[in-house]
Amino acid sequence: MRFDLITLNLVLAISETRNLTRAAEREHLALAAASKRLKDLETRLGVQLFVRRARGVEPTEAGRALVRHIRGLHASLHALESEVVEFSRGIKGHLRIAANAGAIAECLPADLAAFSREHPQIRISLEDLTSAEVQAAVADGRADVGIFAQPLSDQRLRAWPYRDGRLAVILPRGHALAAEPGALAFESLLDYDIVGLHIGASVHELMLQRALERGRTLNARLQVRGFDAIAQLVDAGLGVALLPAAVAERFARLFAIEVRPLLDAWSQRTYLIAARDQEVLPAVVQRFVDALTRDVPLVSPAGGASPTILVPRAPRATIPS
Repeated sequence: MRFDLITLNLVLAISETRNLTRAAEREHLALAAASKRLKDLETRLGVQLFVRRARGVEPTEAGRALVRHIRGLHASLHALESEVVEFSRGIKGHLRIAANAGAIAECLPADLAAFSREHPQIRISLEDLTSAEVQAAVADGRADVGIFAQPLSDQRLRAWPYRDGRLAVILPRGHALAAEPGALAFESLLDYDIVGLHIGASVHELMLQRALERGRTLNARLQVRGFDAIAQLVDAGLGVALLPAAVAERFARLFAIEVRPLLDAWSQRTYLIAARDQEVLPAVVQRFVDALTRDVPLVSPAGGASPTILVPRAPRATIPS
């Protein structure tokens, strides 16, 4: 079934003006022509898109669904136009990156800056998602490259090791656990309220899994979006938390918190960079992967989790100079 933009724009105008006459005027159509276009579309779809009310017309459920898709189509067309126009300005590629909060906070900004300096003709966009969302975005084609904490769970992707990181415990100053020397075991945190990221974030899922393995409950008292919010809540004495160690050390200079190493082996984790599994990677993606990856074998994660598989690098493509 084919759709034309004139009719789709008319549907959107009717939905927004709640009046067929005003919608026809807005789209520069004769009223009779607009009425026929709407009737023909409803006939083709086999549904009624609008119903008449005392104050004008209103979309049906089918009409509202169609309007949502039309708005999404408009957004895609705008993005398409913007990206194509950039090629006339010397841009030779657009790289869409999805990354989890830990990678963005610990290591990604400096590497993005270096890559941008080396490849100023490539435009970069970055979206902050959970590790699971990152993998789905890349696999579904909504992002070109993903950076996330292991494990790799989507078989539609190939992945390379990017950077190593570790988790640290943050405590309010004067907390009971601060009196214990050395690193802290995760199990000792389970006796207290936990401040953490929202459900789906890799650290939250990891803590939940480890607590369940011990037959314990994770007292996730407060869940927020953003490491800075976690640090402020811990500073206020509302619980303890796990953060990427580099992030925790930075916050220790800003808030009344103490940072302690996490004793458990799973505190050491690897960030992966992944792209869709295809025979030849797009040239822009290949350049980015080459810039960020290291040619070392990837070790299976600790704690009995499923191993992450490192897939051999795809053949190199080229970008026209």
